[in-house]
Amino acid sequence: MDPGYATFSALLENTTPAEIDAVFVSHVHPDHCVDLNPLLRARVLPEEGVPLLPVYAPRGALDVVLALDRPGMLASGYTGDTGPSPEVGRLARDADLLLAEATYADEVPVDSRNHLSSAAVAGDHAAAANARRLLLVHLQPGTDPEAALAAARSRCDAEVMVAHPGLRLQV
Repeated sequence: MDPGYATFSALLENTTPAEIDAVFVSHVHPDHCVDLNPLLRARVLPEEGVPLLPVYAPRGALDVVLALDRPGMLASGYTGDTGPSPEVGRLARDADLLLAEATYADEVPVDSRNHLSSAAVAGDHAAAANARRLLLVHLQPGTDPEAALAAARSRCDAEVMVAHPGLRLQV
């Protein structure tokens, strides 16, 4: 596959990241390689390892794709990767709708706990904030939306939903 724009989400409709056994990148323009980044991330985030992924690409293509995650690149920008923080409850106090990162349903691997969160923690944040509604965002491929909903609902009284393409909510 030539992993250009929006190919990763379409790919997930037919297979899992672990089932992909090779990638071909024809050239380094973003419309031919940018979705290699989420594919690589989806293969390394789960606790159970997957085999190495052969990537056939022109020289420098992986440097471009991997630079999307370069430390400090987004230091002054916005991110949904929060990790647990008591500040979320204070910042979202009495929110009508709290959007909260829920990469995992319940347990976050130890090496990711400072920068990723779970639906369970999102539920804790919604409860602390007294939020009316909670929208779980940033679920990683492989995180079961039903398990995420159950984990968040077990921690708060807010109406809990999982974000999906095309969702529109009135605030």
